[in-house]
Amino acid sequence: MKLTYGVKDKPKTGRLLLFSLQQLLAILAATIAVPIIVSGSMTEGQGAMSTSAALFGAGVGTLVYLLFTKFKSPVFLGSSFGFLGSMAAAFAGGVSMSLGYLGLLIGAIFAGIVYVIIAVAVKFAGVKWIDKIMPAVVIGPTVAIIGLSLAGNAIGDLMKGNVTVGVEQWIVDAVTGETSQIVVQQMVCSPYIALLCGIVTLAVTIVCSVYGKKMLKMIPFIIGILAGYAVAAIFTGIGYAAHADVLKVIDFTKFQSMNWAFWEDYTFVKLFSNDYGLGKISSYGAYFGTIAVAYIPVAFVVFAEHIADHKNISSIIETDLLKDPGLSRTLLGDGVGSIAGAVFGGCPNTTYGESVGCVAISGNASVATIFVTALMAIAISFFAPFITFLATIPSCVMGGVCIALYGFIAVSGLKMIQSVDLGDNKNLFVVSVILIAGVGGMVLKFGEVTVTEVACALILGILTNLLVNIHGKKNKQTPAQPLAEQPDVTETTETAVPDAEAPQEKSFTEEA
Repeated sequence: MKLTYGVKDKPKTGRLLLFSLQQLLAILAATIAVPIIVSGSMTEGQGAMSTSAALFGAGVGTLVYLLFTKFKSPVFLGSSFGFLGSMAAAFAGGVSMSLGYLGLLIGAIFAGIVYVIIAVAVKFAGVKWIDKIMPAVVIGPTVAIIGLSLAGNAIGDLMKGNVTVGVEQWIVDAVTGETSQIVVQQMVCSPYIALLCGIVTLAVTIVCSVYGKKMLKMIPFIIGILAGYAVAAIFTGIGYAAHADVLKVIDFTKFQSMNWAFWEDYTFVKLFSNDYGLGKISSYGAYFGTIAVAYIPVAFVVFAEHIADHKNISSIIETDLLKDPGLSRTLLGDGVGSIAGAVFGGCPNTTYGESVGCVAISGNASVATIFVTALMAIAISFFAPFITFLATIPSCVMGGVCIALYGFIAVSGLKMIQSVDLGDNKNLFVVSVILIAGVGGMVLKFGEVTVTEVACALILGILTNLLVNIHGKKNKQTPAQPLAEQPDVTETTETAVPDAEAPQEKSFTEEA
């Protein structure tokens, strides 16, 4: 596809802020979901992880990544789902809040060191081995799986609002027969009302992207989210007026519990919150051994996803990022950025498919946009009302947007194998194994280590590719055709028509 803004282009200030806000909205749901999930696994007295701190950490991590990649890779780093089990392990066994947060930081350092070691190895060995073990026939369907593996999340969110009510339930212990009472949070709005809000969001996003002119075409997510939010707000207002819970989609009560003391939630602040954690490090050798086992293997798994994401964005911007600025630099940026993000937010970071999808749909690959998005994430983490507003965006609205985002990730992966000869059984087996393993949700667990479906699919794909080429014969596949030369299925949507003002705007990297 033809980009309206290339990597080095810098949109005018007004547009730059809008594009950055769009990127922020695209990565928001996943970034804040990680600390929410981990907080749910904590026991009483351990505290909770902060969404604003995670957003701050993501912004810092992205800035570090951009510096290491010499402002050549337009990707945002956000909280990694791959480390959910690892982060939960930091608080397992009822450890103190301070020690748990120290575990988060130490774990992120362990994972970052893995990236640094791999980066050093790549620096000396080069990247040709990657092209050999992960050609287009392997990496293409793997990228598609990244999008497809998230499809369930998008559809699930499409049927949910944000207003919940506590419902008391009794549970019976199967062994002792004892009963106990628990409170379960249940969504009150009708899934069909939520679905309507999500469909409106998706429809407006599509219309803006396909039929919009100039700015409307460039910011379809912002317009779509605002439209979906407005519809959800109307239903919610009617619900409160008519005392009809089934119409309540948005939880406006979150504005009543805004946290203005944001600094108390950052990892390094909680780390020094009492004398229990740092004062007795030497007494917890076994604990830190557990953290190392929980984090280090996952780092190797996320490394596979790192390559897939960078292959994907490379096909969009038509520049191989594994060669320029180089895989060693992207790994260092990801690893060190992950450590930096964990210092403030507790969550190790990783490159985001949502960010890549946003670049593909909007046609805006300007690294200046990513840079400003990172600054914006840091700035708004200090502004409680805006953070709260973002938290009130209902799941159904984000689900509507994510259908497009995740779909574009999947399609971009399929584009990579357009020129692969699938009439050759060698290629057919490789693609088939990856797609079925990924779509089927193949996940392996080894204690605290979880090998995701994406990683499993990639590993199986690599092994299958080696098996079918065991005699050293060349795989009958032509090199991946540059995206610009491939038939553009969205040609009628005018996405290939650049804004007349865009090419003349300044280069961000020249200013940097």
